[in-house]
Amino acid sequence: MSGQETMTAAYVTRPGPADEIRIGRLQVPEPGSSEVLVKVRALAVNHVDTFVRSGAYRTRLPYPFVIGRDLVGTMVTAAPGFTPGDTVWCNSLGLDGRQGSFSEYAAVPADRLYHLPGDVDPENAVASLHTAATAYIGLFKEAGLRIGETVVVTGTGGGVGTATVQLAAAAGARVVATARPDDFDWCRRCGADEVVDYHDPDMYAEIAKLAPDGVDVFWDNAGRHHLERTVPLLARGGRMIIMAGLGATPVLPVGQLYTRDASLRGFVISNATVAELAAAATAINHLLARGALVSRIGTRLPLTEAARSHRLQEGAEPHHPRGRIVVLP
Repeated sequence: MSGQETMTAAYVTRPGPADEIRIGRLQVPEPGSSEVLVKVRALAVNHVDTFVRSGAYRTRLPYPFVIGRDLVGTMVTAAPGFTPGDTVWCNSLGLDGRQGSFSEYAAVPADRLYHLPGDVDPENAVASLHTAATAYIGLFKEAGLRIGETVVVTGTGGGVGTATVQLAAAAGARVVATARPDDFDWCRRCGADEVVDYHDPDMYAEIAKLAPDGVDVFWDNAGRHHLERTVPLLARGGRMIIMAGLGATPVLPVGQLYTRDASLRGFVISNATVAELAAAATAINHLLARGALVSRIGTRLPLTEAARSHRLQEGAEPHHPRGRIVVLP
């Protein structure tokens, strides 16, 4: 393509609220020596996208900055292992100096690009890429999940919670999910062995009954941080994954923690290495190809409604969709 061609993109010129997002014409990116040009077919919105756009998560950004992290698209230029026309995906744009994905074309580093298995629906795929990679790295690298362990996943109705249940179940773990009652069937479909109502004032007591030998991995996806109630649930050597609550300052029951040889592990996928993302991609593609990784899509929006997609993700509009937000250029 000519370097003079333009494309529609959603971008910001400074950190700020969702209304800072502009829709306009930008130059089609010229891929560098280690990049490939991809024509975008489907996009998804993640919490981290809103953190980066608002400035809450500080990272190096070029301006005007195209928002977004994930994409499924079609190869335009060639690269080793890739041919023009291939269907591909990426889930690590829009961070650390990399332009984002919310545009008609994106220049993607070749080492962050993966083939999408044939016959996989691009919309289901793009809705799963960020959440499943988060679940994979959190469960297997950070928590060191082993077959037969008991995993508690809180906030299972959301995207990351859904993916965490699916990957833990696929790995042979016993999964206890917390969710609201109208999500119980969904949680069981995803592989949860037991589901507990997170509105129940006796939720922690119920979890203790379901895991009398203790919880091996407690995945705190809800950001409630009731450590004085969750740490005592851990088995000896138990691990708690904490990945929500930027401003939280919970009370830590130190005695309950160290007498169990337990640990709390903060985790954010934005710190993942290229090798870690590639390992996650192999697992994601395996599960997608088997139909074992699914996401609920709550709404589909055109690229021109990118600002609305962020407001919906942040809960700033009424009628927040149940499920993932997919954006289609």
